[in-house]
Amino acid sequence: MNPTLNRRQLLAAAAASLPVLGHAARADKPLRIHAVTFRGMTDVEKGFEEYFTSRKLPVEITYRDINRDATRMPAILDEIRSAKPDLIYTWGTSVTLGVVGPFDGVVRGQHITDIPTVFTLVAAPVQAKIVPDLANHKRNITGVTHVVPTDAQIRAIATYRPFDTLGVLYTPTERNSVVVLDEIRKLGKERGFHTVERTFRLDAQRKPSAEGAADLVRELKDAGAQWLYLPPDSFLGTLAEGIIIPAAMAVGLPTFASTEQLMQAGALSGLVSRYYNVGQFTAHKAERILFGKQPASSLPVEALKRFSYQIRMPAARELKLPPPLSMMGYAELIGAETIAQ
Repeated sequence: MNPTLNRRQLLAAAAASLPVLGHAARADKPLRIHAVTFRGMTDVEKGFEEYFTSRKLPVEITYRDINRDATRMPAILDEIRSAKPDLIYTWGTSVTLGVVGPFDGVVRGQHITDIPTVFTLVAAPVQAKIVPDLANHKRNITGVTHVVPTDAQIRAIATYRPFDTLGVLYTPTERNSVVVLDEIRKLGKERGFHTVERTFRLDAQRKPSAEGAADLVRELKDAGAQWLYLPPDSFLGTLAEGIIIPAAMAVGLPTFASTEQLMQAGALSGLVSRYYNVGQFTAHKAERILFGKQPASSLPVEALKRFSYQIRMPAARELKLPPPLSMMGYAELIGAETIAQ
């Protein structure tokens, strides 16, 4: 298998920037946003907040975090119903589904559908059943997906180093990971590569455990994996820097990151959208609802049009896996100055 990703394909969307909302009506008092996060504050929220600040748009944001614990959601939903904010912001697939429900399974009295909602950091909103279609979803929600299309990621991996077997480590209870893995399996059948998979162990409460995580990486290597693909998986993200990536490096297994968080954890390479920019784009959609008075249902769900192919050069040197010269003109080389010294 050797599908390649050329410079034009990688940079085709790089010239676009956020459109300016002209003549947006300003509110006499701050409009209220109730934000529900999954694992505390991230650069997404920083970008989201600073968008409003830089444009002097009066908003008041109340944050509530479920801290990876779905049992906290009912109390947060009750609070939102009582507060009746002007907009709801949701972070990630699990939180978004917990607030608005799947498009074909909304539960009356449980999910909230009468307050416009903007979601962010959702990898596959159609496959996760948040919306039936990105452009014509007809729900009182819109949002931003942060993961570069899976097809482009697979081509990016093969451009760096062609492969026949791709290893994937994921959390079976995280919807983001499951839907992306389904796409990878389909691409494997179409393009002739094999996928070997391992899942994190679950405890009696079906919460993922770090027990044996390094062993899972070694099992993937022994099963013939030539790359370790790191999906958009929040639990994996908590282990990536301390366990997963070091274990992969120890057995000579290159890693590919699907998100900026995983790239920052030390992955060899990745095709990623920057979290701060995701937050800014999410805020732009919120602005159009709050100040532009546009229905959420009229706004398409979109991905950023700008992304970065990043390569960590110290890792490339340690793995004896230098990037092809053809990539040097467009890839962002992290740590190249350290190697030069």
